[in-house]
Amino acid sequence: MPFDGLTVGLIADELRRTLVGGRIDRIVQPERDELLLTVRCAGQNHLLLMSAGADCARAHLTEIKKTGPLEPPALCMLMRKHITGGRISDVRQVNCDRILEILIEHHDELGDPATKRIICEFMGKHSNLIFVDGNGRIIDSARRVSEAMSSVREVLPGLRYEDPPAHGTLPYSEVTEETLRPILTTWGGKLSRCLTGSISGLSGQAAEEIAYRATGNAEAHLEELDRTALCTSVAKALRDMLTAHTPSVALNAEGVPVDFADWAMNSRRGLSFESYPTLSQCCDAFFRDRDAKARIKQKSTTLHRMLKTNLERNERKLALQQEALLGAERMEEYRVKGELLTANLHLADKGMKVVEVTNWYDPNQAMLAIELDVKLSPAQNAQRYFKLYQKARNARTLAADQIVQTSSEIDYLRGQLDNLSKCTEEAELAELRDELEKLGYVKANRNRRQMKQLPPSKPLKFIASDGTVILVGKNTLQNDKLTATAQPNEVWLHVKDMPGSHVIIVGENPTDATILEAARYAAAYSSGATSKKVPVDYTLRKYVRKPSGAKPGFVIYTHQHTLLAEPAPRSDV
Repeated sequence: MPFDGLTVGLIADELRRTLVGGRIDRIVQPERDELLLTVRCAGQNHLLLMSAGADCARAHLTEIKKTGPLEPPALCMLMRKHITGGRISDVRQVNCDRILEILIEHHDELGDPATKRIICEFMGKHSNLIFVDGNGRIIDSARRVSEAMSSVREVLPGLRYEDPPAHGTLPYSEVTEETLRPILTTWGGKLSRCLTGSISGLSGQAAEEIAYRATGNAEAHLEELDRTALCTSVAKALRDMLTAHTPSVALNAEGVPVDFADWAMNSRRGLSFESYPTLSQCCDAFFRDRDAKARIKQKSTTLHRMLKTNLERNERKLALQQEALLGAERMEEYRVKGELLTANLHLADKGMKVVEVTNWYDPNQAMLAIELDVKLSPAQNAQRYFKLYQKARNARTLAADQIVQTSSEIDYLRGQLDNLSKCTEEAELAELRDELEKLGYVKANRNRRQMKQLPPSKPLKFIASDGTVILVGKNTLQNDKLTATAQPNEVWLHVKDMPGSHVIIVGENPTDATILEAARYAAAYSSGATSKKVPVDYTLRKYVRKPSGAKPGFVIYTHQHTLLAEPAPRSDV
């Protein structure tokens, strides 16, 4: 369910009941488009989350604590300056739209009473959090919108705040049988589409629920219905949804949240539902994983682009090095021509283009044509061939070493791309970035406080059918720690010849069935996760070692066995 007008109105009522009169004790801006206020009200602390994320725009009370960066953004610093210690006087929805206003009363620098507003606009990719003074002028915002970005409406410090353009539709709070009659008698097509197009504040899901409650069919068409009776049933369905508060999250067959609402979702057939005491708790449950994945995806974009760029550059370099190695195959040809020409200088004169000599290195003593540079003497031509020979020999040695180094670099970058795809927590992403910083792939991040406060990431833990614990690393740091701390006789697994996680079966002498289960996890958390069958090597931990100076996550191993495993379902997708 998008954070539509109905939901904003209901959450405004809930926040008003809980927060009005409360004192703002703390303000944190964990993300560029997210604010977290600690409000002390009626002897309790409440965390108010406001987010303008494109896919997760919302406002509600939360139980998830977040930390801010070392240097708070300008919006956070200004809000701390103006409204820390202020009291929330009202929380209201604007024009039944997806706009929430939080009014704060405080005292200004002169000690005079003043009022500020935090305006939350929940409009997809155009969502914003705007801090406005008592005169209606913008102090700052999470997203600044210049004239170059929008010719309709600028959002910049110092400008007067203007409401977003009106839709010209009927506010949902004014829906009655009388106000619906001219709408339902003139529209055609699907009832749900008519409702979203003519009533402000309705998302597609809410309109389908109203259509289902009013007609018994979420896909009902107006041409098939008695429009007079429909006005009554639609108005009643909307009233019931706004008054019968039953916050719940809809789950699919895999238990993944797919929707939420403050009313019973009768139209969502085939789903299971989890109920919550309040709409805020419902939102917290629905958005927790969704928001985390969106943040990880957002923050990993730059790293992904950097890794892809470096990988493509090294692949081009490898192609050139392999080409140089092929060119070095003429090394012996140059040596032979140089020696034969040196022994037959009397047959060549300056200005000749070709000289034919007997090839002593050929078992048949065949004649060999040696190309000459007309500008050089015969002796100089012989020296030219010896120089070409020396250059080719050096190139062969250098190219061979470079190919090994570049191939190792490519394997590392592919492994890091695979590790990046497995990041589900900020700690894992921070560890990966920190490693890339140390190796010089990315510049040091100025925002260090949040990274240092994050607890160390932990490997995945699975329980085999017989109760054995299986541990799976998700990045090179976890892989190194996992392998280093495993017992010598515990089984270690890794996919064969491709990037992937280190896997440890905790305990000695696991059954064949447990080894196969662990192999399936090794296959799942590797670059071969989409294959039907993946070769997986397994050996005892004592046969695995890390070469001195090797990159993080790199090991060599012996005494391995190989089996084919079907990748298990991943828990992070």
